[in-house]
Amino acid sequence: MLYERIFLVGFMGAGKTRVGSELAARLGWRFIDMDAEIERTEKMEVRDIFARLGEPRFRHLERERFKLLSSESQAVIALGGGAYVDPDNRSVADSTGITVWLKVSFDNIVHRVTMDGTRPLFANPEQARHLYEDRMPLYSLARVHVSTDHRKPDAIVDEILERIEQL
Repeated sequence: MLYERIFLVGFMGAGKTRVGSELAARLGWRFIDMDAEIERTEKMEVRDIFARLGEPRFRHLERERFKLLSSESQAVIALGGGAYVDPDNRSVADSTGITVWLKVSFDNIVHRVTMDGTRPLFANPEQARHLYEDRMPLYSLARVHVSTDHRKPDAIVDEILERIEQL
């Protein structure tokens, strides 16, 4: 494989964590969930960071953590849903690895993600749909696009690996 790292991008509920951990295992690489890394280093859940410190502070922490993680060798990194939306993060991801957009329909997201307050930007269907529609054009800038609708993680991983080998 020509790349040292693979960045998974996409909306919440796309399967980044599940597919990412399986992809990393298949490659024998390390799997890193960026939101989990932020929670670990800040000793606070993402929703609490949003509630106590605000989204701008979270995005700052996200950018800082991402800069560090983008130098990891042999890593599959699942970005938070908003990370690739940031132009600086997108530039780093595009220049230091291969970006893979895990595409998922909004209908499937609604079935996969519970609106229970654990996801700060997924409080109600209208807000979620608006956010989804705003982010789709930016996710589409990723180099590889793979649909996750109605598919098992192993089939998604197979397609990711095939598509990357074709680059």
